Amino acid sequence: MTIAEVSEKFEVSQDTLRYYERIGLIPRVNRNKSGIRNYTEEDCNWVDFIICMRQGAGLPVDALIGYVGLFQQGDATLVARKEVLIEQRKQLFTKIEAMQKTLERLDDKIVRYEQTIVKKEKTLRRASEQIGHTARATNG
Repeated sequence: MTIAEVSEKFEVSQDTLRYYERIGLIPRVNRNKSGIRNYTEEDCNWVDFIICMRQGAGLPVDALIGYVGLFQQGDATLVARKEVLIEQRKQLFTKIEAMQKTLERLDDKIVRYEQTIVKKEKTLRRASEQIGHTARATNG
């Protein structure tokens, strides 16, 4: 696949793909005789993994670069790679817990605003009704 096709498939810019390759977030992509990147299925799997870890989970670039570097060293780094993933999972879980607490707090605030708005609307409705009664009594 060309870089344009990969860019479209994963909804990420070509510049981002080049950047990811340049900094080592994805392994080097082979090029054809004209020097154009030729993404294989394995390359696409790396792109998918990195996008998921960066955008979906917010994992730090440095941790992912380290993971890719370990992967490129071969099977001797299996345990180290697993440890990187376990550590990142722990950090992600902590973030999720914090985000859950924030979500609950926002929900509580929204409920309080809705209650306040309902009270204000009732007060305005009563005032409007009283004005209407007074007007009818004066005109009647």
